[in-house]
Amino acid sequence: MSSDSKDTIRTLISRFNYKRVLNSNPQFKVISLLGTIDGKNAILTVEKTHFMFEENIQLQQQKPSIYSNRNNKSTRDSKEASHHPHSHPHPYAHASLFNQLKAESPPPLYYHCKNEYSCVQGLQDIKQITSNDVYYWGVGIIKQDLNKSPTARINLIWPANYIHIKRFDQQNLHFVIETPATYMQVVKPYINEQVNDNQSLKWIYRILYEGSDNDRVLYKEDEDRERGFLILPDTRWDGVNIETLYLVALVYRDDIRSLRDLKPVHREWLIELNKKIRSIVPACYNFMVRSDELRIFIHYQPSYYHFHLHIINTRYPAGNEGLTVGKAVLLEDAIEALTYSGPDGYMERTISYSISENHDLWKRGLESANQQQFDNMGIPRTPEIGN
Repeated sequence: MSSDSKDTIRTLISRFNYKRVLNSNPQFKVISLLGTIDGKNAILTVEKTHFMFEENIQLQQQKPSIYSNRNNKSTRDSKEASHHPHSHPHPYAHASLFNQLKAESPPPLYYHCKNEYSCVQGLQDIKQITSNDVYYWGVGIIKQDLNKSPTARINLIWPANYIHIKRFDQQNLHFVIETPATYMQVVKPYINEQVNDNQSLKWIYRILYEGSDNDRVLYKEDEDRERGFLILPDTRWDGVNIETLYLVALVYRDDIRSLRDLKPVHREWLIELNKKIRSIVPACYNFMVRSDELRIFIHYQPSYYHFHLHIINTRYPAGNEGLTVGKAVLLEDAIEALTYSGPDGYMERTISYSISENHDLWKRGLESANQQQFDNMGIPRTPEIGN
C-alpha cells in the first residue's frame, strides 16, 4: 500500500471478507485469518492483550523515551550531538548520556496506584461456575478502553503474497541439519533471489532510508552506515506491557544477510552493538527494564534477509516459536562462536534449526538434503503409514 493512501487499518478491515483460518493458538490467544480486501489477499491477525494491573499502569505513565530527553539542556549542550532529529551522542561513552537520563527521570512507583482499567478494578461482572473448599471458578467481564486498556492487538497484511500466507498458515516443523554444502547449493541461491526481489525488502529500506515509522523509532545512529543502526518496537509488542517488551534493531550495512555471513572480522562490531543496545534500551524505558533483563538474538532462518537483531524482556513468555532452540541464536553465543571460528566464520559451520514444510526452502532442496544427512547418520527413515 502506498504511503499516500487514504486507507487506514479500520477502513481496510471493514472491507475484509473472510476465507479461512490460517492458524489459531489457544496458548497465546492469537488467531490469524485469511481473507480478501478489494479482491486481493489479506491476512488479519488478532491477539488478546495482556491484563493491566496497578504497577504496570503506573510505570507506563512514568515512561519517557530517549527522544523525549533529546531537547533538554544537557543534551543540547553536548558537543557530540548530531543534527539528525533522531540521532544522539555515542550512547555509552563514559555512560554520560544515560547517567543524565537516569538522574533526570522521576523514580518509578511500584505501589499505591489504582486504575479503573486494572484487572481487579476493571471487573464489571462476575459469574460463579462452581466452588470446592477453598477453590472458586468463574467467568467475568473486564472494563476496556481503546487507549488505556485495549482488548486486542491487530495486525493486517494487505495485499498479502503467497509467502506471507505460507508464513502464517498452520504447518508442520522439521528439524534441519544444514551443512556448508547445503547452504551453498540450496539456501544461498534462495537468499540471492529474495534480496534481488525489489519488493521483499522494500519495507525495510523505507524504514532505514525514507523515514517510514520515524515516529516509532526509539534510537537512530546513521552517520556511519558501516556501524549505524536503529531500534524500534516490533509489531508483536503492544507497546504497553514492559514484561512482553519486543524490539528490533535494524543495521544499515547490507553486506550481512543472515547468520551465515558473520565472520570473526565482525566480532568487534557485534560486541559494540551489544553494548549500545544494552545501554540504550533501558534508558528508553526509564530503566524499568535493566540491561541484564534483555535477551538479544538472531533468527536463522530469518523471515527477511537483511541483518537484524531481536530484543526482548527475559520475562517474555516462553513457547513462542521465534524463541525456540534451533531458531534463536543468542548474540553473546554468536560472538563467542566467532572467537573460535576460522576466517569464514559461520560459513564453515553446520547449523541446525527448525523450518516449516511450507517454507520455499523445504521443497527447493532442504527436504532431500536433510534426508540424505539423516541417512548418513544411520537414522532409519520413517515408514509410510497408510490411512
